[in-house]
Amino acid sequence: MTRYLRIVERVIVITLIVMMTIVLLMTTVDLGWMLVQDILSSPIMLLDVEELLDIFGFFLLVLIGVELLETIKAYFDDHVVHVEVVLEVAMIAIASKVITLEVKDLPSMTLIGIGAIIVALAVAFFFVNRTMPSHAKAPAEPHPGLAGE
Repeated sequence: MTRYLRIVERVIVITLIVMMTIVLLMTTVDLGWMLVQDILSSPIMLLDVEELLDIFGFFLLVLIGVELLETIKAYFDDHVVHVEVVLEVAMIAIASKVITLEVKDLPSMTLIGIGAIIVALAVAFFFVNRTMPSHAKAPAEPHPGLAGE
């Protein structure tokens, strides 16, 4: 029974990785198309603030997707959800929301709530990184093209 559940779990995780990859590819193409349309629209080569905010929001959305894919891959490899990666995804998501937010349209309590979420995520991230064993923090490997420089 346990073997069967492990096989089902593995199939589900692989399916999630494939679907997330497809969504990220489609979203990246959509972002590129949106960027080309905005650049070629009148006035050519100039973007207004609203277009820039839409593009930045889309970039951050793709980045969130990449981080979610990283979380799924980490679960696939280690069978454990890495808290620091989940916190990174949450921080990117809230940063995306803050960047694209129309502050003048929101009540002050909503802004205080968003601020509290940011502080809570930062504190959690600090403590997770502080309590992580030093052997778990592997240094980033240099890019192959930069190794000889």
